[in-house]
Amino acid sequence: MPEISHEELLARIGQAYYLDNQSKVEIATEHGISRFQVARFLDEARAEGIVHIEIRRPGAMVEIDAGALAAALGLHRVVVVKTIDDDFRQRDLQAHAVADELMAAARTGMTIGISWSRTLDLAARHVTELPKCNIVQLAGALPVPGAGNPLELVQRLGRMGGGRTWPMWAPLVVDSAATASGLRRQPEIADAMRMGDSLDLAVVAIGAWAPNLSTVWNRVDNAVRQDGIAKGAVAECSGRLIATDGSAVSAELDARILSVTIKQLQRTPKVIAVAQGEARADAVRACLAAGIVNTLVMDESLARALQGTDEGQGVLA
Repeated sequence: MPEISHEELLARIGQAYYLDNQSKVEIATEHGISRFQVARFLDEARAEGIVHIEIRRPGAMVEIDAGALAAALGLHRVVVVKTIDDDFRQRDLQAHAVADELMAAARTGMTIGISWSRTLDLAARHVTELPKCNIVQLAGALPVPGAGNPLELVQRLGRMGGGRTWPMWAPLVVDSAATASGLRRQPEIADAMRMGDSLDLAVVAIGAWAPNLSTVWNRVDNAVRQDGIAKGAVAECSGRLIATDGSAVSAELDARILSVTIKQLQRTPKVIAVAQGEARADAVRACLAAGIVNTLVMDESLARALQGTDEGQGVLA
């Protein structure tokens, strides 16, 4: 029998114990180890996320009528995933949903733009097939520990789609408007930004202009943050700030950003957006007012906030 990896061993032991109802003694005999090692491996499998145990209490979840919510919000489609108390798994659940929406919407010959966020990075990894299409990077790089980067994301989708790719060889945020202006004149960057005018489909993430609700907020100094707030920013999408009424915020940050513009997203026939958590409800409403979302992927807590009900109450009438 070929040797298996340690992770596969953990998975097999976890399945035998939790799904097949084998005892620790039976598993130990089968694998030639002690029952104490079995117990240790079961603990390790849970710690590594290979085995996950979830307890669902009756009444703890609220059913969301996605169709009614989409109609109330003026959206083509709403996708709601459950809210769980694990940030990585929450992002991964939404990433799977985004990947499914992208694969369902993609058509041969399309020009598809994708921005970057930790959720969209995961989503690209869950895309298993694409028709021949072109892929455009909609935002410059914003390194986040433990995550990939926009270039890898675009290249991965480009290989799957088999069409052309337009990477944006630049950071998302630079130190001055003059630096950003100079980079925009670089041919490769200019080409990628110009492709934002001819998108058939875009995939973006929505953040709120507040602490820990936007990766961009965490990468700029306090003067830039406060300037955005003073000018009415409540939402952030690909580094672009948006006010409550849906208008683009002309703040200092805007001149330092290398990404798709709000006007380009408004002209895109279909935009799939992802957002997480009730704290981003006002940001999502701002993006809806801006007219840059057709399909929204979110978790239950955000859906409840958008439909204006508290946990445990009824769905939108």
